Amino acid sequence: MATTTLTAGQPPRLATARGGGPHPWRAFLLRRFGQFLLSAFILLTAVFALAHAMPGDPVRAALGSKAPPEVVTADRHRLGLDKSLWEQYGHYLHGLVTGNLGDSLITGLPVRTLMTRVMPATIELAVAAFVLAVLVAIPVGMLTGIATRDGRARPAHVAFAAVTGILSSIPEFLLAAGLVFVFAVSFKALPVAGRTDLSSYILPVISLAAGPAALLARIVRVETQRVLGEEYMRTARSKRLPGRLLYTRHALPNLLTAALTVSGLALSSLLAGTVLVETVFAWPGAGSQLVQSVLAKDFPVVQAMGLFFGCAVLLVNLAVDVVIAVVDPRSVIKES
Repeated sequence: MATTTLTAGQPPRLATARGGGPHPWRAFLLRRFGQFLLSAFILLTAVFALAHAMPGDPVRAALGSKAPPEVVTADRHRLGLDKSLWEQYGHYLHGLVTGNLGDSLITGLPVRTLMTRVMPATIELAVAAFVLAVLVAIPVGMLTGIATRDGRARPAHVAFAAVTGILSSIPEFLLAAGLVFVFAVSFKALPVAGRTDLSSYILPVISLAAGPAALLARIVRVETQRVLGEEYMRTARSKRLPGRLLYTRHALPNLLTAALTVSGLALSSLLAGTVLVETVFAWPGAGSQLVQSVLAKDFPVVQAMGLFFGCAVLLVNLAVDVVIAVVDPRSVIKES
């Protein structure tokens, strides 16, 4: 069983396992990586099945309704669509291993080329929205939790609950449409669509960040009030420490575990939300490309984009698990 090494003023650190067993950190990382690989395999299988379950003939959609039957048959043979589903699945797995994701049925370009074009725009949008959500939610949640503890400042509590409840319940695409109408159409203060200068990032980033920020702020407020009621916080207050040290050195580190967990979920939802928000703002990212490919039945691109979004969520969850374990090593001890 794993043991901990305690040092005054420091969080618990993991010691090596007794009896020559595997080191708890190594076992923890192996478990998490194994879970990631299993989830990724299930994901790529589901993406393949869903792409092939799309109604309609992708070759006919690409060539047009007036294409001669012999041309359609030849194209299906070239793409391997006349083979059994299991053979197509094996070809799909081989392509993933070798890095060959196929070619777009519509443009004829390699799928890898399309992905390298659109992924940076989506990653920029998601990361900017995530940073904004965290930078707003954690201080707002902490300050509200401090101000409303022990039933104080009831009006502030009601206003906070109302605003965050509304923001967390509005779908991203609906908020995006409202922001476009107000700031782009009515006041003409910001661009309606596209990815040009920094001003074009404002509306899509706010549309993506508002809901996760509201949810994270609510969690941080609850955790702040819980932490402030702990015995060690009462002891710290009895020492008459300055408020800055009391809340940043003692309260903040102890509510980070819950905040990191919710932040990981928020980033996952941001990646999913980019699909609709990019469509509203004509953002040239992976979300817009995915929607266009689904409508065009361009299943090689649909498979690649679906796998990209799914693996991004899995990687975020893996990273959150590791960061939480670093912040609070007791989670590793419990599993060992």
